[in-house]
Amino acid sequence: MSSATSYKPTTDEVKRLREDTGAGMLDCRAALVEAAGDYEAAKKHLAEAGASKAAKKSERAAKEGLVSSYIHIGGKIGVLVEVNCETDFVARSERFVELVHDIALHIAAMPVQYIARDAVPAETVAQLRADFAKSAEGKPANVIDRIVEGKLNKWYEEHVLLDQPFIKNDEKTIGELIASVVGVLGEKIAVRRYAKFALGEA
Repeated sequence: MSSATSYKPTTDEVKRLREDTGAGMLDCRAALVEAAGDYEAAKKHLAEAGASKAAKKSERAAKEGLVSSYIHIGGKIGVLVEVNCETDFVARSERFVELVHDIALHIAAMPVQYIARDAVPAETVAQLRADFAKSAEGKPANVIDRIVEGKLNKWYEEHVLLDQPFIKNDEKTIGELIASVVGVLGEKIAVRRYAKFALGEA
């Protein structure tokens, strides 16, 4: 098995990769062959392919989709979320329905303030940068810049939905999760809006 073309993945390997990534069986098999059986390399290949497809479809209109809800056990936290896609066919697919449910579940569990980075007000970002820079005073300018960028990225991970590690698999962000499903379903997918309710909170 010295080359990718001579490698033949087993059914179990293909199934495992499909369960981990959500990609189609043929795509998973092709990724394993391309990676000559290197499982992590195959996962990376599928993730990159999904991100590439998502980028190409980012300008397309997404006017179909689903509104889904999640009520946490005990009934003290509830979430409504609208996720859009391009066609009703995809909106009714099992993979899309599962994705929307997972996003609602994630929002229920995490302190989401914004859907994407571009939704954060410019003045908020400017104030954060100023605060982070002030906390690093006395260090060289290039070091301060790295500290500010690092802290800002950490802030995004804590407050912005698409940057947050997925609650069910923290090896990928919600943005990467969506991109992987875009790669499978072949349509633009976007979180449009959400509402979170916690008992007793305004």
